[in-house]
Amino acid sequence: MSKQINVALIGNPNTGKTSVFNALTGLNQKVGNYPGITVEKKEGICKLPRGVKAHIIDLPGTYSLNASSLDENVVIELLLNKNDKDFPDVAVVVSDVENLKRNLLLFTQIKDLEIPTLLVINMADRMEYKGISLDIEYLEEHLQTKIALISTRKKQGIDNLKQLIANYKDLSITPCLNASEIDKNYFDSLRKAFPNQLLYKLWLVITQDVNFGKTDRKTIDAVADFKTKSNTDLKRLQQKETIKRYQFINNVLKKGQNIDVSQAKDLRTKLDRVITHKIWGYLIFFAILLLIFQAIYDWSSVPMDYIDSTFASLSEWIKMNLPEGTFTNLLSEGIIPGLGGIVIFIPQIAFLFLFISILEESGYMSRVVFLMDRVMRRFGLSGKSVVPLISGTACAIPAIMATRNIESWKERLITILVTPFTTCSARLPVYLIIISLVIPKGRFLGLSYQALTLMLLYLIGFSAAVGSAYILNKILKIKSRSFFVVEMPNYKLPLFKNVALTVIEKTKSFIFGAGKIILAISILLWVLASYGPGDNFNNAEEIITSQHRDTPLNDDELQQKIASYKLEHSFIGLTGRAIEPAIRPLGYDWKIGIAIVSSFAAREVFVGTLATIYSVGSDDEATIKNRMAAEVNPILGGPLFTFASGISLLLFYAFAMQCMSTLAIVKRETNSWKWPILQLVIMSGFAYVVALMAFQFLK
Repeated sequence: MSKQINVALIGNPNTGKTSVFNALTGLNQKVGNYPGITVEKKEGICKLPRGVKAHIIDLPGTYSLNASSLDENVVIELLLNKNDKDFPDVAVVVSDVENLKRNLLLFTQIKDLEIPTLLVINMADRMEYKGISLDIEYLEEHLQTKIALISTRKKQGIDNLKQLIANYKDLSITPCLNASEIDKNYFDSLRKAFPNQLLYKLWLVITQDVNFGKTDRKTIDAVADFKTKSNTDLKRLQQKETIKRYQFINNVLKKGQNIDVSQAKDLRTKLDRVITHKIWGYLIFFAILLLIFQAIYDWSSVPMDYIDSTFASLSEWIKMNLPEGTFTNLLSEGIIPGLGGIVIFIPQIAFLFLFISILEESGYMSRVVFLMDRVMRRFGLSGKSVVPLISGTACAIPAIMATRNIESWKERLITILVTPFTTCSARLPVYLIIISLVIPKGRFLGLSYQALTLMLLYLIGFSAAVGSAYILNKILKIKSRSFFVVEMPNYKLPLFKNVALTVIEKTKSFIFGAGKIILAISILLWVLASYGPGDNFNNAEEIITSQHRDTPLNDDELQQKIASYKLEHSFIGLTGRAIEPAIRPLGYDWKIGIAIVSSFAAREVFVGTLATIYSVGSDDEATIKNRMAAEVNPILGGPLFTFASGISLLLFYAFAMQCMSTLAIVKRETNSWKWPILQLVIMSGFAYVVALMAFQFLK
């Protein structure tokens, strides 16, 4: 059995840490959360020389071990806790060649923890472009480590990095400098009081809200000598520590790094002037969004039509070739149509994640955050709120988790409460199917009406989020103040591997996450639609035959009438009839009502539910879209999905809070049921009123 070592990837944001992680692990990675907290945890496996396996954990980005957010606390607590199963055998600090001075602050702090530490200098392919040269031998000698000079973009230095990780026992654990000189008497007395503890670990426990082992801050404060240090004194000592570390780093880089400014070719400043311009910046962002939505429609139409017809054919094939019975009906009328209702949207969801990943990888998304801070401030939010609002286009759950880097509790709470208004990928299947049914296929200035409608729905969701934030900012009486700081990474061509891995992981997560719910609900709905109480359901064949004795019907028409009658008097039909009076003013029938109720488990269930309901008892090979288009309004006659009812449905889904998982995360993040219950009631009530007004006005 080969030995497995723990490797922690640590670094400042935007140093290319994720690229290094992807280069080492490839597809052997998984994403979860740290136990007990909602901070994302990425880990993977890497094969090293001599049969050694490395368990690599990609820690959240941090500028130093002086934590200011929960993400940074995760890094510190892991590095302090030797009993943690993920405690690293070796720490790999990823820096980027253009910001080496700033990155080395974190490196010198980790060295003080006496963990074998390896320095990775990434983006080496930019050295010549930026006029940078490094004396690696000199840097290794004075930083007391080994250095891997790599370029993930050019795939250079990765094998050497793996070799250095495998030989981690050869790395020096001697600190780079003696940080305790900032207050010799204080640290000497600290060392005497706790002779068995590492000095820098004690210092971190004193200055941070973290613990390690059985030693916590209360234990240290119990020693009289340390009660005299106020928080102000501790902050001043932290500043002295930072200054001392930078003095050391400056001295090392004077000889170890040379930057020829005359050689540096910088296009970034010129691009930033345009992309972050107070007028052009917004126009460019708007144009990019338009192009994305147009591409989502144009590129995905062929694979979507193929998937749609394939599932219809598969359902029909199962009916024709498997023995008649309950199991065959469950497969052909429940499971296959239900899964088809979600698989059909894989192309569009994958394209959405593709574009978001490209924007992030290129460095453009940071400019959007900076640009939007000007707008956000007026509505009680910060520029950092844009990250959850934009990432909410994928899913509200990780978006709400992402609010943890917002320092102000008021801004964070408001962001949590309004993020579900952002159009997530779970709404996308609903939007796409309804838009295809009620919006014509014409074009305006080369852009299709359907793409423009989708764009408008995204803007409506974002506007609702921002408008709600403004109201909450006025209502919530919470005093807070924060400052907005964002780092502008260099522009770079997105790495194909990073983009591909992101698209695969995110799409897979969406499909399997939604698939479990849809499969369970499809089976439940099929059972409820295939059985019913009383004589109306059990004697449906006799009742329909009797009613149409004088009406000439062929066998197919008669069977369709019987199937419709049984569905109407099944358990699900009776439930739908019970709620129909409440939803009829919105232009919906009882079938849509069932789909709406079931989609409170997860929005994307809407299409799968209708696909299951329309398939029960149906023998035709029609696709989901065709069945929905053929549905007749039982009250008004004509198509059920008209422009008025379609717009009503789109607006209802734009505003309603239909995701139990999101409510659970809001409860966890706010530590109260008050906020998620308010979200559910207010958003759903608002959605109902808007949908009602839209239908009554448009019909």
